[in-house]
Amino acid sequence: MRVIPTELPGVLIIEPQVFEDNRGFFFESYNAREFARYGIEDVFVQDNHSRSVRHTLRGLHYQAPPGQVKLVRVVYGEVFDVAVDVRWGSPTFGRWVSVILSAENKRQLYIPAGFAHGFCVTSESADFVYKVTSYYSPQDERGIAWDDPDLAIPWPTAQPILSERDKHHPRLAEAPREYIYRP
Repeated sequence: MRVIPTELPGVLIIEPQVFEDNRGFFFESYNAREFARYGIEDVFVQDNHSRSVRHTLRGLHYQAPPGQVKLVRVVYGEVFDVAVDVRWGSPTFGRWVSVILSAENKRQLYIPAGFAHGFCVTSESADFVYKVTSYYSPQDERGIAWDDPDLAIPWPTAQPILSERDKHHPRLAEAPREYIYRP
């Protein structure tokens, strides 16, 4: 396994060691002992799986504190995946990183609490799976506008397919100041 730091401290790209032969491939998508070697010791309590068609944009989502850590990957297709720092006062507040996640590259993205997350499907369709450290809590749902001009994320579609909820998130500057950066 290779762990690649991003420009946002704590947000990590994880590349598994893949064993391939004429039968196909095998890799460990999660191994608590191996992840702990890299400081990832979260207890994941729920696995989620979504399927979306091309140009579907889900996000930018997060949950109110204590929040939800995510470990995300694509098992079919490809997505443009994004994490945004929403911790007020952080040196990287409002900055974002993106990575292409696909069934082919088998990369994962580790996203700590205090970061919003979203993705846009770039293939015909995509199956997106993710582990989370807290159970879904509707009253703790939060979001940031996908098209916030202050973020200027270059999404790979000009007219995404959005849920009603994702059409109405506030800009980051108008979002609740629930995550406060403490060095």
